[in-house]
Amino acid sequence: MSQTLISNELNRIERMQSLQLLRVVSTVTFLALSASPVQATECEEGNPRHHTVAASASTVHWGYFSKNQEPVLEVRSGDFVTLEALTHHAGDDFDRMIKGDPGAESVYQWNPDGKNVERRGAGPMDASIHGRGAGEGFGVHIMTGPVRVCGAEPGDVLEVRILDVHLRPSGNPAFEGRTYGSNVAANWGFHYNDLIAPKEKREVVTIFELDSSGGSVWAKPLYSYRWTPQTDPFGVTHETIDYPGVVVNPETVTKRPVLEGVQVRARPHFGTMGVAPREADLVDTVPPAYFGGNIDNWRIGKGATMYYPVAVEGALFSVGDPHAAQGDSELSGTAIETSLTGTFQLVLHKQSELKTTRLADLHYPLLETEDAWIVHGFSYPNYLAELEEPQQSIYQNSSIDRAMRDAFRKMRHFLMTAEGLTEDEAISLMSVGADFGITQVVDGNWGVHGTIKKEVFMPR
Repeated sequence: MSQTLISNELNRIERMQSLQLLRVVSTVTFLALSASPVQATECEEGNPRHHTVAASASTVHWGYFSKNQEPVLEVRSGDFVTLEALTHHAGDDFDRMIKGDPGAESVYQWNPDGKNVERRGAGPMDASIHGRGAGEGFGVHIMTGPVRVCGAEPGDVLEVRILDVHLRPSGNPAFEGRTYGSNVAANWGFHYNDLIAPKEKREVVTIFELDSSGGSVWAKPLYSYRWTPQTDPFGVTHETIDYPGVVVNPETVTKRPVLEGVQVRARPHFGTMGVAPREADLVDTVPPAYFGGNIDNWRIGKGATMYYPVAVEGALFSVGDPHAAQGDSELSGTAIETSLTGTFQLVLHKQSELKTTRLADLHYPLLETEDAWIVHGFSYPNYLAELEEPQQSIYQNSSIDRAMRDAFRKMRHFLMTAEGLTEDEAISLMSVGADFGITQVVDGNWGVHGTIKKEVFMPR
């Protein structure tokens, strides 16, 4: 983290006229993350520090959020954190996305004697429901963290500034300087039951290649293959993609050229990012809700800021599901799933300080970009509290109609609270000046985002 980068970020925040709570940073202390247990620290004031958390079997939790998860790091408000995030689809091409990468190898290690990361999902450890494996794959994302924020309490708001995002290079010397990602047209995709040849239901994996240096902004299709039944090291055969971390045996698939003459603009971002929810001990990472989670909005990338309502002590912030590119809707079930490293600044806003700010009564994840405010609506804003057996039933109850209704209500709330509009004024402005789009239709709790440009509000 250079002094110039920090200075630039402070200037950006000032230009955006955000909450003026951060002091000018004069120095940053770089701290290495040790393997010893996290020690609680006093929330004393001081210059922001910079911490780094490398992805490994000891710093990730796979497929779930948990208010009881031991933090890998504790920070003070204003601290900077660099977090490595691994894709849960790296097994789609072991040689390009795992081999030679110590962090990825540590997380994915799985042989007949055991796995380095046993639980993968929020399901039972004994796999007594479907027999897929520990955690049952009820939640799939590799989450780095959680990071405990000193002094965070329910009712507060955690501001997460995304200062930088980098592609993770392949660790295999044969692919030096390149990064790879996987897009899967999967069984949970919106398209799956609407194929032209319905008797040939299939899951198709497409591998993309990118320039690790960022010198090129394009992701280029490399090859594709149809998923074939894969047998994991414990002897369980997976007819479909139903459990994360299963490494595809390349001898069982046929690679084909794909999308010749096509390139996709890279938009690196984090699909799943948020704080721990309060309602359950283990929460599936797939459906998003008030705590953030798997929002899958490609705008949550470098230069953006997310605001999350804190639900549990310490907030317990985690990040995962890194993407190289994604379109609104994430129609096939995935983006270009790749591995990224992000640098964040975590700023805590205490509930007692929010009354006269844009964050007053914030009860949903809010995104701020350089030129816009974006609210996130879901079929159920808090499915964990609204549904019976929520982590199972949410997948059968989502609709775009409900998500649009929620996005409307949140945009109305934001305009009335943050900008002081009346209800009638907010409705008029939404109709003529706000844009609503489909964020995703594949995450159990479907999403619609509403965008209002900052330019519509004249300087006061």
